Formats: sequence, C-alpha cells, structure tokens
Amino acid sequence: MSTMYVALFGILIGSALIQFYLVAGFVFRLRKWRPLLLADAACPRAAVILSLRGGDPFLSRCIGGLLTQDYPNYDVLFVVDNEEDPAMPILKQMLKGTRFDRYRVEVLTNPLSTCSLKCSGLVQAIESLPASTKIVAFLDADTIPHATWLRELCTGLEANDVGAATGNRWYRPTQTSQGSLIRYLWNAAAIVQMYWYGIAWGGTLAMKLDSMRRAGILESWRRAYAEDTMVRASLAKIGEKVVFVPSLMMINREDCTVASFQSWVKRQLLSARLYHPFWILVVGHGIGSALVFLWGFGLCAAAAVQGDIIGAASVFLALFFFHGFLTCLLPWIERAVFNIAKERGEEDSWPNRPSWLAVFWLGLATQWIYSWALLSCLFLKRFNWRGIDYEVRGPFDIKMMGYRPYQPASKAQDNHSI
Repeated sequence: MSTMYVALFGILIGSALIQFYLVAGFVFRLRKWRPLLLADAACPRAAVILSLRGGDPFLSRCIGGLLTQDYPNYDVLFVVDNEEDPAMPILKQMLKGTRFDRYRVEVLTNPLSTCSLKCSGLVQAIESLPASTKIVAFLDADTIPHATWLRELCTGLEANDVGAATGNRWYRPTQTSQGSLIRYLWNAAAIVQMYWYGIAWGGTLAMKLDSMRRAGILESWRRAYAEDTMVRASLAKIGEKVVFVPSLMMINREDCTVASFQSWVKRQLLSARLYHPFWILVVGHGIGSALVFLWGFGLCAAAAVQGDIIGAASVFLALFFFHGFLTCLLPWIERAVFNIAKERGEEDSWPNRPSWLAVFWLGLATQWIYSWALLSCLFLKRFNWRGIDYEVRGPFDIKMMGYRPYQPASKAQDNHSI
C-alpha cells in the first residue's frame, strides 16, 4: 500500500502545481487589463449582431448597452426568431424613443435545417451588411455591454495577425442556490482552460469580416451547432489567431437550478467535442480528476478495512488539502475579475456570500456532475436547445428536427444562458 500512497501523493502535488501555474498565468493576464483604446479616427466601421430567441432576464439591459456604445461608427442588427417571440416586445420598448438610429430589426426569414437557429440568424445578418463594414461583433442576450465594450473589442483586432478578439464571462448570481453556485464554480475552472487553449466565447466576440470570409467561417456556420469554439481552428488555416481581451470579463448575474446547469453544461461540452482542437485533453483532464478522487477514496477505504488508520487518515487529509488548495485559488481569480468590473462601476459584492465550507463541498459535487456530463456528452446524438431538437451527425452535419416558436416550459426550467 505504501507505493500506492506515494503515487497518489505525487499525483496530487503535481496536479496542484500545474493548477497553480495555470491560474497564476491567467490572473497575471487579468491584472494587465488596461488597454490603450483606439482613437475615434482609427475606429473602423463595425456592426454588432444580436440573435434573439426568448425574453432573457437581462435582455433590456443588454439592448440598452448596445444602443449607448462609445464608438463613432457602428450599426446594430437584431435578428429575432419570429414576430411573436417574447423578445420582440422587450426590444420594441427599448428602441422606443432611443436617440441611436443606426439599428435594424430583422425576423429570421429562413431558418436553416442544417445548423442551429442562432447560426442561421448570424448568417442572415452578416449577408445583409454593407460593403463598408470591416468588423463584426457578436454577443449573447445575457451579456450587458458597458460603454467601451465595442471599442475594446476593436482595439484587440489591431494587429495584422489577429482575426478575432474575445472576452469571457464570470458568474456572480443574485441567489446562492446550489445550481447557481455549481455553475459559478464550473465556469471559474472552465475560463482558465479557455484562456490557455485560445478558445473564443460567443458572448463577447468580434472578428474582421475579411478574415471570416477568407477562413470560410460563414460556410461552416451554415452547417454548425455553435459559432464560437471553431473560430480558433478556422482562423489558424489563414495564419491568424484569437486574442483574449482581459478588460472584457463580463459579469453574469443569472440564476439557475441544478437541472438547468446539467443541460447547459452538456451543450458547452458538446461544442467542445465537435469543434475544440484539444478535446481529448479536456476529456482527459475531466475524467482523470474524477478518477484521482475515486482512487484516493478507494485507498482510504481499503486502508481502514485493513486497520491502517494512519494510512487512511493520511490519504483523507491529502485529498482534503488538495481540494482545499484548489478552492483557495477561486477568490484569487475572482478578485482580479472584479478589479476590472469595479473600474466599470459595477458592484463587486455578493448578495449573500456563500461560506468557504459550502463552496468546498459544492466544488466536490461540481466535479462529479461535470464528470457525468462529460461522459454523457461523448455519446450525445440529440439535444434540445431553447425548445428545438437537433440531431448531431458530425461537427458540420447538424439536423434541426423541425422548427417551432419559442415557448418556455416553466420559470424553473427556462434557463436562457447560451
């Protein structure tokens, strides 16, 4: 048993050091967040596209932020799923009396059966852009853009070898329910991976239109499930890259249940499975982390059965301190994120701050739920996204199984996060 103990301790120490290195690198990048923004004269003509299906909880604030951007030359295109969609009255109310007049509202006229409705909406909007448009920006309805959001994105695209600029999200829910905290914990780990893998996030993303066309991204979207994860690999074909803009860590305050988190995280993982160039590493990390804990608890139980109380206690304490160490990295990331948000005038306090002990135990629950979702995603052939069923035949072989207008099942099930 002593050899097994040594092997386990070595793996835990090595894993802790690797996690510390990855988090430290990400936090260091966040702390160097202040960009030298483009002057008005240097701002190329841009268009922002928001594809809507359903009335998201923070949609009015999202629209309000879009209409008040500190950017001299931009258009806003809203693509709404249908005339009766719950988003339409919210949109009309926000547009009523606005001083901003460079917007257009379109209804999705021809939902493609070969891709998601979101991809259909984005393709339709881009095809109608004027020839003078140089940059296209995208966001989700749960993103609340601050005044310099678009200028920061376009500043990230200055270099010739950069085809896309992106931010990321940080969950700070208004309620500290189990589901909301589990998503908060999972996302905190996921964004570190996304940073190191160079993965774009569609909730805050801008691309050079010329780069999109040369990389064939529009053609890919016509046959795709998700628009963002593939961007890195697509741009690499033309020698361009995705850059992360640390000032665009966007705070999301939506709540969710454990059930809605499970369906949400499966969609995130499906996107990674289909389009992530390092998917095998994602699987290895997720499953490997769970196996280490299973191995550790198995050793602990075996030692106790054999009467080796010291050995059992040593293994238990090793697992406890390892997980505790990872939990202690969380506030380090959060403080860096909220230093950015605070500069934008956003509140940086929890409505009801969860205890460290609650976060510790929910972190273990998050690991098991994530591992189960990861295993389920490996064999996922059909999924439902905002009331539409899709069949997955391959990365660019997606089948929409019939269209119907958006109808939320219930308030508890209606989770809008993308």
